[in-house]
Amino acid sequence: MNEAPSEFIDIQQLQIGMFIELELGWMSHPFPKGSFKISSEKQIEVIRGLGLKRIRYVPGKSDIALGSPVAEVLESTAAGSSETGEAEAERAQAEAEELRLRKQRSDLLSAQQRDMAVCERRFGEAIRQYKLTVEQLNSKPRAAMEQCLGMVNTFVGELLGDGESVIRLLSDGMGDKASMHPVNVTIVSLLLGKSLGLPLSDMVDLGMAAFLHDIGKTQLPDRVRWLEENFSSAEYKLYQEHVGQGVTLGRRMELTAGALQAIAQHHELIDGSGFPAHLKGDSLSMPAKILALVNRYENLCNPGRPTAAITPHEALSLIFAQLKTRFDSVALSAFIRMMGVYPPGSIVQLVDERFALVVSVNSSRPLKPRVLVHEPCVSKHEALILDLEYEPTIGIRRSLKSASLPKAALEYLAPRQRICYFFEKLSDLPPDEVTP
Repeated sequence: MNEAPSEFIDIQQLQIGMFIELELGWMSHPFPKGSFKISSEKQIEVIRGLGLKRIRYVPGKSDIALGSPVAEVLESTAAGSSETGEAEAERAQAEAEELRLRKQRSDLLSAQQRDMAVCERRFGEAIRQYKLTVEQLNSKPRAAMEQCLGMVNTFVGELLGDGESVIRLLSDGMGDKASMHPVNVTIVSLLLGKSLGLPLSDMVDLGMAAFLHDIGKTQLPDRVRWLEENFSSAEYKLYQEHVGQGVTLGRRMELTAGALQAIAQHHELIDGSGFPAHLKGDSLSMPAKILALVNRYENLCNPGRPTAAITPHEALSLIFAQLKTRFDSVALSAFIRMMGVYPPGSIVQLVDERFALVVSVNSSRPLKPRVLVHEPCVSKHEALILDLEYEPTIGIRRSLKSASLPKAALEYLAPRQRICYFFEKLSDLPPDEVTP
């Protein structure tokens, strides 16, 4: 189909009903799309404030044409706009609008940075809580349990409160593997538990079990705390003992029966191939099924040896393609919906050829995550996150490995060596409607 013919008109000739095309980058204007039909005087004011002298107009897609009585009046008005006073007023208006747009961008950037700082601070607090728990396991087990319970109750209360929560990628270097892993597993498990509609008591049991599922490893030699493919049979057997050790420590902490069961079963798989009891199907609790799935995903993204890590997109694909018979189908389907086709931390190429880093996913629109886009003309410290849900013409073409990125994009996007997640509340407003 041939494209509708267009022509350039003076910026002062804009009218409601005209279909226009802004020949500007998406960062240079506040509209969701660069081509649209003008529907209000406010839009005309904003467009005139962009500093353009003329603008591309498409008569065939417009509800009004140049030459109509209304247009003739505007043309006549525009012809007289050379008077000094009117020209100065227009310049002042344009400058004011430019300042407003700059302030709006600055406020959005500040809010974006503030929200990230809050997530990272809370992730750090959870890491410190885990380290304190490990220190108190033997001397103050009951006190350690109460501190963990307070943290988990806070997380659960926020997740089950008003509004939707989304999973958010954090900066790299948020902690060592031993303390980062249980926090990651806790956050993702609780998000999945919420999406599955778990009742409050099960959510708390799941949170406690996820946070403490690996405490038994503190009783093992360092060399067998993280599973390796080259383990001897003796080393693998020793590694498996962390499950029983964890249950023993959990009893000392006076954990609930539900939390203890999930810890005992966090390596069990529904096809019976797990350990230590080789349980199957309905023998596993739902918190245990969730924990087993999330634990496996997290270990694929953040293995003991960083060089063995795979991308979040690859981890999700591997689980679905090769391992899905080992996990509960209901939990796995919900997990894929929640994480999206391109989970946070994935490197992608957009349909317009630009490279981007997925930073958060709304489970209701899994193909339209929020991304950080490589924009050479914008400092990476001032880049606004792009919500693809409000960009109908922009989608994701494919997922990439970090090594496939050009050097400039690699330095700009800085893909995480360690994937860390937290949760944040989802805004109900599109980016151009957020109150500055």
